[in-house]
Amino acid sequence: MALNLKISKDSPVPLYHQVVQGFEAAVASGELTPGTKLENEIELARQLGLSRPTMRKAMDELVRAGLLVRKRGVGTQVVSPSVRRPLQLSSLHDDLVKSGARPSTRILEFSSQPVDEDIAEQLGLEPGTEAYHMVRLRAVDDQPLAIMENWVPQSLGAITEADLAERGLYDVLRGLGITFHLAHQRIGADLASKEQADLLNITPREALVTMQRTATDDLGRAVETGHHVYSAALYTFEMTLMQN
Repeated sequence: MALNLKISKDSPVPLYHQVVQGFEAAVASGELTPGTKLENEIELARQLGLSRPTMRKAMDELVRAGLLVRKRGVGTQVVSPSVRRPLQLSSLHDDLVKSGARPSTRILEFSSQPVDEDIAEQLGLEPGTEAYHMVRLRAVDDQPLAIMENWVPQSLGAITEADLAERGLYDVLRGLGITFHLAHQRIGADLASKEQADLLNITPREALVTMQRTATDDLGRAVETGHHVYSAALYTFEMTLMQN
């Protein structure tokens, strides 16, 4: 698709930044929708009357901003603006709904099974205790965003696959009378495996944001533990730091 942007060589704004601003406006207005494929840099530079280095600088900036993604064998595509998630005790589903996005969930695995020693330790259970095991693919505005694997003690109450397809896990647990109190969370990074890349519609070894979390309720019980991976091109955590 061609870019229909207004570029002024008389403006004090650098040319590459005019491209970035015009592109951001086109995405915000819906003129450019997620999944739109763009021409290569040479053709886009020709259309806009710019040099290839200027066009490349603009495209690189848009990739860093999470508005474009380069996919091997596909080319450059428009993606949804990066999901910025505050570091707080909330679920991804709830955060997306609050931001005005349209989350959807595909259940990849759902079962009840005995926990191994590692999961048992995280949940404060005896090894072999039954717990729900769930793996979900979360999308935002139909764009795959995260693969989420969680374990929840079965003793907390009944959870169904239908619940998880329609609601966030924390919302489901609140419906069982759980009051969340605190969580231990670790953020990291990894490279996508072939299986993860296929699910997230990215290329193998592309960057992922990882999160491991164990949450407890107001009674001091561990109520869920999980490991999530997010497409780094679409997802960031943000926090505010204060000097005491």
